[in-house]
Amino acid sequence: MNKFVVLGMSACMVLAFASCKSSESAYKKAYENAKQQELATTQNTETVAPVEAEMAPVVSAPVTTAPKVVESATTATTGVREEKVTVVSGADSLKDYNVVAGSFSVKANAESLKDFLVSEGYQAMVAFNAEIAMYRVIVATYHDRASAAEARDAFKAKYPNRKDFQGAWLLYRIN
Repeated sequence: MNKFVVLGMSACMVLAFASCKSSESAYKKAYENAKQQELATTQNTETVAPVEAEMAPVVSAPVTTAPKVVESATTATTGVREEKVTVVSGADSLKDYNVVAGSFSVKANAESLKDFLVSEGYQAMVAFNAEIAMYRVIVATYHDRASAAEARDAFKAKYPNRKDFQGAWLLYRIN
């Protein structure tokens, strides 16, 4: 009878240890899903919607009306992201067009980049977009788009080996 008790307990222990699997794979899957969602959110916030044009239908007879273009409030700023931002660190005023060197969800990271750019001779500032909770590090600010685009291109050219700076973009400040 003792043999059966020992054998039964041995079988229970084997089953108990065999059923205790590590949940590491479940944690890994959850982490990967969260990372994919974060990347998707980042890509969605950085996408700029193009202005669409609606053309008149093609028919065999000559068309007398000109193609109709869908107008929007962003026509003057096509290729520029529009955001409502407020300065949280650095210079106190933003002009209409701004060159953004980096975007961060953590303020300390934005401040670190701002400090680096100030040490490089820029009048960098950090602006906050409350709608999407992102800190924008602004390198330069201008009243017109052409000057801002020129400054953005010069900034990229100054740091050809910094891939993060090659993504610099223009921000149109909404009041």
